[in-house]
Amino acid sequence: MNSPLSAIVVMGVAGCGKSCVGSAIADHSGGRLIEGDAFHPAANIRKMSAGTPLDDNDRAGWLIRLGEELQATIKAGERPILTCSALKKRYRDALRQAVPELGFVFLELSPQEAERRVLARPGHFMPASLIESQFAALESPRGEAMTLALDATLPIARLAEQVDTWLKPCGEPVLARTA
Repeated sequence: MNSPLSAIVVMGVAGCGKSCVGSAIADHSGGRLIEGDAFHPAANIRKMSAGTPLDDNDRAGWLIRLGEELQATIKAGERPILTCSALKKRYRDALRQAVPELGFVFLELSPQEAERRVLARPGHFMPASLIESQFAALESPRGEAMTLALDATLPIARLAEQVDTWLKPCGEPVLARTA
């Protein structure tokens, strides 16, 4: 990487481990974890809970709100680590509009492993029936600037270490502070 990042998005399909890995990165870097799911409007939660995938219109306001939260966190002098599916390039670009120095950690796994994990996750609004739609919507970020793709089946501590190594290639600070 050529420059420090202002923020990181931990992305991927449901069940890839965004929350767990994001938390580990935040703990390791002193960053502030922002759970993207917490910013979904009630209508989006109801729709997903009913087994209906969100469309671009459903996600538009949510992505704007996430961009605002990233900006506010940076302005407060904190290091945001956002968990967000960011399945399509246009979604990632919307977040990049809010924070141009944004890095993405893409947690990859198979549809079978995603389904297994979602089925084992009690009390979450995202049903396993939506896994197929998540993979259908996914536009891989491989090759996009400031993006690291990782095998989501690795242990969480190892994933956090790989992110740390990626962020500090030349002894630079883990994340830039722009406050």
